[in-house]
Amino acid sequence: MKKILVTGGAGYIGSHTVVELINAGYTPIIVDSLTNSNKFIIYQIERITGTHLNFYQIDLCDEREIKDIIRSEPDIHDVIHFAAYKSVAESVADPLKYYKNNLYSLINLLDAFKGREVNFVFSSSCTVYGQPDRLPVSENSPLKKAESPYGNTKQIAEQLLEELTTADFNFRVISLRYFNPVGAHHSGLIGELPVGVPQTLFPFITQTATGRRSIKQLTVHGNDYNTPDGTCIRDFIHVVDLAKAHVAALAYMGKNSSKKYNVFNIGTGKGLSVLQVIKEFELTTGIKLNFNIGPRRNGDIEKIWSDVSKSEKLLNWKAQIGLKEMIRSAWAWENN
Repeated sequence: MKKILVTGGAGYIGSHTVVELINAGYTPIIVDSLTNSNKFIIYQIERITGTHLNFYQIDLCDEREIKDIIRSEPDIHDVIHFAAYKSVAESVADPLKYYKNNLYSLINLLDAFKGREVNFVFSSSCTVYGQPDRLPVSENSPLKKAESPYGNTKQIAEQLLEELTTADFNFRVISLRYFNPVGAHHSGLIGELPVGVPQTLFPFITQTATGRRSIKQLTVHGNDYNTPDGTCIRDFIHVVDLAKAHVAALAYMGKNSSKKYNVFNIGTGKGLSVLQVIKEFELTTGIKLNFNIGPRRNGDIEKIWSDVSKSEKLLNWKAQIGLKEMIRSAWAWENN
């Protein structure tokens, strides 16, 4: 079995990807600071897969610690890098925190692998497109000015990685530009676990529906956008579909070693508004949501959805799970 390093592997997307990696025959080695995750997720992954996991609790901003781990694991040649802060709103309020964590951690990780051949999958984001002029956005769409420091860290990281692959042929890199991951594993054992007040739509919806953490009302941030119902439009993708895209990216790199850097959109190719998702949640669960319309939120993009034809053609990957199952799985996780 091939060893693979997964940074942020106890997080939301990371944990689901670890499950899919094990299913595909990989042996994941997880590095996570647990700043925005919880160690019990490691145990939940082990329950799902029946596999004991190698786990290191370290902060990637500590250069010495990650170098020590990489030296102790000489047969790691595949890496998926999830570890990063990801809240648009928080990045607007505290940009220094985001630039320091998201970029130092990446640089330290890459530096630790110097001199070793590596297939590296980077967790990027559709925020690199800013507010696009044309929809859907393809990988050839221009990267507009980032709407938030979070989005800018992803743009800078992508540029850094592309330049690195030009200078150092040991590195092969794929940046996966995620759209909006939602939902949970069908077992109900792992799912999105936000620390504090949720910053993304689905956990805010499910926690409002249960009254968890005293969240009594969901706030829709703006209803005066240039969209059919005035609310923001996003391309929501089930987290398990997203996880499987990482396995597909690794397989692609294994067969196409001459291509040193590549980017792929990972979405469904369809846009849904915030109010559409709320209505579908109510229809699917039979629960009426208490929500209000609030002001726009700094850093939010009005509307974006993906052109995924490149991912479908080259990665042989396509999102399979629809909105109803996204909602059902997220609701099952919340209740579990």
